[in-house]
Amino acid sequence: MDMIDDSRAKRNVTVLVLAQAILGAQLPMMFVIGGLAGGQLASNPCFATLPISMIVFGSMTTAPWISPLMQRNGRRFGFMIGAFAGAMGAAVSAYGLYTGSFFLLLAGSYLSGIYMSAQGFYRFAATDTASEAFRPKAISFVMAGGLLSAVIGPQLNKLAQDAFVVPFLGSYMAIILLNLVGVGLFYWLDLPKGSRSEPKVLNPIKGRSRRELLRDPRIVVAIVCAMVSYALMNLVMTSTPLAVVGCGFTTNNANDIVSLHVIAMFAPSFFTGHLIARFGVEKIIATGLVILAMAGGVAIAGVELANFFVALALLGMGWNFGFIGATTMLAGAHRPEERGQVQGLNDMLVFGMVTVASLAGGGLLNCAGGTTVEGWNAVNLAMIPFLVLAGASLIWLSRQRRVVAP
Repeated sequence: MDMIDDSRAKRNVTVLVLAQAILGAQLPMMFVIGGLAGGQLASNPCFATLPISMIVFGSMTTAPWISPLMQRNGRRFGFMIGAFAGAMGAAVSAYGLYTGSFFLLLAGSYLSGIYMSAQGFYRFAATDTASEAFRPKAISFVMAGGLLSAVIGPQLNKLAQDAFVVPFLGSYMAIILLNLVGVGLFYWLDLPKGSRSEPKVLNPIKGRSRRELLRDPRIVVAIVCAMVSYALMNLVMTSTPLAVVGCGFTTNNANDIVSLHVIAMFAPSFFTGHLIARFGVEKIIATGLVILAMAGGVAIAGVELANFFVALALLGMGWNFGFIGATTMLAGAHRPEERGQVQGLNDMLVFGMVTVASLAGGGLLNCAGGTTVEGWNAVNLAMIPFLVLAGASLIWLSRQRRVVAP
């Protein structure tokens, strides 16, 4: 039996792991400093987390054009655009901090969202030249790079955040450097260059329309659970640095808490798929929703440093089970020819909700009570109706299947 040569794929995976670890480190950095920097510059404290909202909004609006761009010109071209946009976004944000311009901070954050969107395609690029047997390992290795970024980013932030008189200016300067290093990394990628023309297919099979897709109970429930899992994680995570500092702890404490949170987001991924295969996707999603509820309970129980650490670790794990479970459910609910339509609809709704949640985090924390503790409690109590919605949708889906079953 001939041995499959995955040497090209392994080289690409090595580059992508480094890119995920080095360039990916900027995201936990920005999620720590975004709300704090916004709090310094915003005229209304309710808009403190608007810079983070702009990052997510930038990612959401970039995906529709950067994916076709990569298909035409190759992934390396798209990844370089993402890295250059990340460097430019950090530079504009740094200048906004230096001049005290909240508008420039928001503009830079939007450009950083272009990088965030490009990073989302690293895991797909890892499979482009891999054999079928190596693909799962390739994805896992790239995810491992995400674990490294969870450590590198917050620790680098500790070193850079007070390097200049203007707080957090050093953090954005460090992010510029990370992106420039990333541009150099991508020269080592050996991926298909893409094609400018697609072959025409006679009598292509047409999938269901968007309206018809939204009549499929399994698709609807998958989207609802993905929206709730991702939005609630973002709601709490974006307001955490503000809450930690507002409760008398340091920015370094906030860095450590976010670092643990991001590790908890990625680490379970190595066995989440096995759990889904063994227990079923619905049970794993339900488990994720329960863990998210537990995170809120721990957060409301107190504002000691241990509460923040435990709550954010549970928040990351709950997101992992809920979001990956919902993604798996969605992948099994449509036909191959409907993939683009379904995934585009899902991402539009999910990241639209995440954008709203990231903005709501600052509003609830700073404007829903007279103290930081009251605002933090309001953030976590806001999770309840959405968790009930997602849980009820799973129950409804179970009943729908019973009605259909003979």
